[in-house]
Parts: sequence; structure tokens; C-alpha cells
Amino acid sequence: METIISAPKTDTFRFRINPEIRKQVEEVYAQNGLTLTQAINVFIQQSINVGGLPFAIPAESAEVRKAKALNRLMSELEKGEQSGDPIPAEDVYKMLGVEL
Repeated sequence: METIISAPKTDTFRFRINPEIRKQVEEVYAQNGLTLTQAINVFIQQSINVGGLPFAIPAESAEVRKAKALNRLMSELEKGEQSGDPIPAEDVYKMLGVEL
């Protein structure tokens, strides 16, 4: 089986990226002697080698924590609405540590 390094490169793949992010990532890879294209090829080869993403994605990433917190908040709001015992908005803000 050919690797990314030895395989002929006859296809083109284009993607959009923020110019500032591109500059930052090119600097990171340049420190390791790679161009952005070479780094992407390494990423692709490693994905093939491991049969998936070549790095672990934490189960509790910031986005997962945010989604869980939002779900909990919505659940608590629904319970509060169904309880028939309204809490004044000022008290809710105080409980959440939000200053107006």
C-alpha cells in the first residue's frame, strides 16, 4: 500500500480557512519544518493509519460541557414553569451570580 509520501499527487482539494488562523498554523508547522500542505498530508496519512482521527477528542470538551449546561438549564427552567411557584427574575439573577 502506498503512503501519502510516496503516492502521486494528482488531485486537488480546496477548503476555506480564516487568513489569520492560516498564518498562525503555517507558523506552527514551519517550526517543525513542514508546509501546511505537508502537514495536511501527514494528518491524512495518520487518519488512514489509525482508522479515524489521529488524536483523542476529550469527551468533556468545552462544547460538550456547554451543551450539557444548556440542557440542564432548559430542564430546570421547564421544572420551574411547571411548579407554579414563580421566582422573581431578580432572585434568579442573584442565584446565578449575574449582576444587572
